[in-house]
Amino acid sequence: MPSLAHAGAQPCGVGRRRELSAPKLRAGTPERAGLDPAALGHLVGEVHALTEGPRPWAPGAVVLAGRGPVIAVAEAAGWAVRYSACDPGTGAGVELPPADRVPATVGTPFDLASLTKLFTSVAAVQQIERGTLGMDAEVGHYLPEFRGAAEHGITVRQLLTHTSGLRPELPLYDCPDRAARLAMLRAEAPTSARGGYRYSDLNMLLLQFVLERVTGHPLDVLVHHCITRPLGMTATRFGPCPGAAATEDQWRPWAKADRGMLRGVVHDENAWALGGVAGHAGLFSTAGDLAVFCRTLLAGGSYGTARILGPDFVDLLLSPPGLGFAVDQPWFMGELAGPDAAGHTGFTGTSLVVDRATDTFLVLLANAVHPRRRPADSLPRARMATWLARAVV
Repeated sequence: MPSLAHAGAQPCGVGRRRELSAPKLRAGTPERAGLDPAALGHLVGEVHALTEGPRPWAPGAVVLAGRGPVIAVAEAAGWAVRYSACDPGTGAGVELPPADRVPATVGTPFDLASLTKLFTSVAAVQQIERGTLGMDAEVGHYLPEFRGAAEHGITVRQLLTHTSGLRPELPLYDCPDRAARLAMLRAEAPTSARGGYRYSDLNMLLLQFVLERVTGHPLDVLVHHCITRPLGMTATRFGPCPGAAATEDQWRPWAKADRGMLRGVVHDENAWALGGVAGHAGLFSTAGDLAVFCRTLLAGGSYGTARILGPDFVDLLLSPPGLGFAVDQPWFMGELAGPDAAGHTGFTGTSLVVDRATDTFLVLLANAVHPRRRPADSLPRARMATWLARAVV
């Protein structure tokens, strides 16, 4: 990872000591967290049920949940690596012998997929707080060569709220080289009216290039220096991540590229085509590290003696409609949904929810695309969030 030691001005004003420390996470009982142990027992049962049977929702999963600074649930189930391949004829996984499988543990890193967008969003709001990035500034002001966005007046706010009108994705993985991929991105213009919500990976890709232009540093350096290092999130990084849970046996026609069984390299084909560091996907992390991220947001941007954002800017991130964060979404938040609940999901089987009304957080990491992707199903995510909501006493 490139060093910032000789890079001149620091890219973010974070990591400063505070007179008062925000409490750090600690393991504790449900009662200590103000949570009902019976409801949390159901939550734990859910994560084990997800990984059982011949075709589980995910071969392996980790759930971590808590309230305030107390982690009340930290549970792993199933396998980080269960299959050697996917049988193209049946669509079923070719199982490894039990002795060759790798069990999932609470410390297993997973491919976060679109949870990466949350870190890109935090990095952007850090620059807004610092005054180097304008919320309503046009992308073309920073990236005039991105003529599609520039000619249509797409703003930073529209990227963060998915209201730019850009299509969901582009086939960058089919381009012959990086120059062709960048040319495709630079030419891309909105295909629907700006102002309406349309979820798009391209928003966070453009935001990545904006951040890199205004700071002079690549996104992986920004995330490390401005978020993960000050918070002590030592297991969170862009790949490669050799010890991570396996994802897909990636072959056409069910996938978009022919890459074989993936472990420790990014699953998303466009992030892979861009070298593994992308604004929309590419990060790997553990449930414990993401719990620190959640706790920082719930504490107004501080953790221990570190501060990555001021409280007003955390409020900007998490308040409706949310900046990068989805707010009040029952389809994956279940009964935890509400105007104070924010989070995101990831295609690989991940999700994260923080609820400021109850000071609770839920992290689910899973390799639901191992050994092959399937139609999205967020009911398990919603059920676990519902059990956490019901546990609040």
